[in-house]
Amino acid sequence: MWRAFYRASGVMSISILLTLGVVAEADAQSLRDFDEIQASAVTVTPDASGHSAILEVDTSVDVACSVVYGEDESFGLIAVDNDMDGGAHADHHPVMGGLQPDTEYHYRLQGTATDGSIYVSDVMTFVTPPEPVGGPLNLALEAVVSGASSEFSSAFAATYAFDGDATTEWSSRGDGDDAWVEIDLGSPQLIDAVVFRTRSMNDGSSITESFSITADGVELGEFAADASAGVGVEAQVLRFDVVSSSGGNTGAIEILVLAETATAP
Repeated sequence: MWRAFYRASGVMSISILLTLGVVAEADAQSLRDFDEIQASAVTVTPDASGHSAILEVDTSVDVACSVVYGEDESFGLIAVDNDMDGGAHADHHPVMGGLQPDTEYHYRLQGTATDGSIYVSDVMTFVTPPEPVGGPLNLALEAVVSGASSEFSSAFAATYAFDGDATTEWSSRGDGDDAWVEIDLGSPQLIDAVVFRTRSMNDGSSITESFSITADGVELGEFAADASAGVGVEAQVLRFDVVSSSGGNTGAIEILVLAETATAP
């Protein structure tokens, strides 16, 4: 789990380390209320599985922002934005992983501005949903990645789009609309639907708007990202191509291949 929070290199790694010790070492003059720079409501949206949640907030100044969280106010976990460029910015969307379903979590926002000011929020809480009972199977969790257009680095490998972990993601190396990834399910499977959850960057790039699906060499059509795409097909090898995007390091946080029942290999 920790690789997801520390995988960004360079400036971001430095920012994380500074933020980890920020409250303990800050002097009274530099420690300020997060309300001073908060430009939107804080929203926390847990995943339906109850194992992760995305926090979204805007700030009026650029800060290197993190969220510390845990089942009590000793916290113990930390998350930052996954952008590989790192540094300070104003649009924040860290993903909190390692959560348990049906559990209350305490969290606090911490941000460091370029002038050295350190902003800390009050402690807030959110509750994860109960673990779902039944529902479709995600066949992609057992799939093998058989190819990809490119990978930004080993920390953004294509396998991370099929690991069931919202804190990891696949990023291409600047492929834009030419990004693609292919998986092998091991045997023909009846597939009901596919969900392509796009990655994004704070500068507005890397957002996939639509993608196509090719099943055993037959193209099934173009579908909108971040929505359930009904396919109703039997196939073993699936290829996902970005059709339209905002360019840049396109990729996916998660690609789900859903079926009511799985066929034994």
